[in-house]
Amino acid sequence: MKKFLTLATVLAAGIAAQPAFAQDDTAPVVAENGTAFRGVRLEANAGGDRFMSEGNHNDKFGYGGTVGFDGQIGEKLVIGAEGSFWTPGKGNENCTGLANRNSICHKAFQEWGAAVRVGYLVTPQFLVFGKGGYVNREQRRRIDGPTGTQLVYDHYNADGYQVGGGAEFTLTQGRAPIYVNAQYVYSNYHGHSSAQRLMGGVGIRFR
Repeated sequence: MKKFLTLATVLAAGIAAQPAFAQDDTAPVVAENGTAFRGVRLEANAGGDRFMSEGNHNDKFGYGGTVGFDGQIGEKLVIGAEGSFWTPGKGNENCTGLANRNSICHKAFQEWGAAVRVGYLVTPQFLVFGKGGYVNREQRRRIDGPTGTQLVYDHYNADGYQVGGGAEFTLTQGRAPIYVNAQYVYSNYHGHSSAQRLMGGVGIRFR
C-alpha cells in the first residue's frame, strides 16, 4: 500500500511540476509576482483528530507530516501534489452499546494519504487552497459480550477518500522560505467510518 501511495504522489507531482520545469533555467528563485509558493516542501502537522463510527465519535490530539511539490500556473493559481502521514498517538477509539447488550468498539491508528492541491494567491504571500485524494487508515473492530468476553476481533486497513482546504502564509523569503498553515481535512473510509482533522502546520520549501 505504501508503494502505491508513493507512486501516486510521484506521478501527481510530475504533472504539477510541468509548468515550473518549463521555465527558463535562469529564472529567479522568487517568481515575477513575488510569491514563494513553488518547489518541494516539507511540513510538520499537529491538531485535533475526531474519529467517527456507529453514530459515535471520540476526539484526540494527533500529529504527522507532509511532503509535497507546488508549481504555478499564471499569476494566481498554484497546483501541486502531496503525500501525508497522520496518527493520533497510540490510536483513537470510540465504543457504542448495542441492543443485545453487546458493545462494538472501533479504533483508528495511522493514516497515509496522497492528494492533489489547488490554491489561489490572494497576495504573493497568502494562499487559500482546496485538496482531494486517497487515504488508507489502519483500523480495528472489536465486539464484546455483556460480561466483557471478546466475540469478534478484526484488524484491517480501510481505503477511502479525503477532501479538505485551508490557508497558508509565507513567513520568510529566500531559497528556503518558511511557512505556516491551518487546514481542515475530512476522510471517509469503507466500512462506515470517517474522520475529521483540524490542524496547523509549519514547513520549509526548497526551490
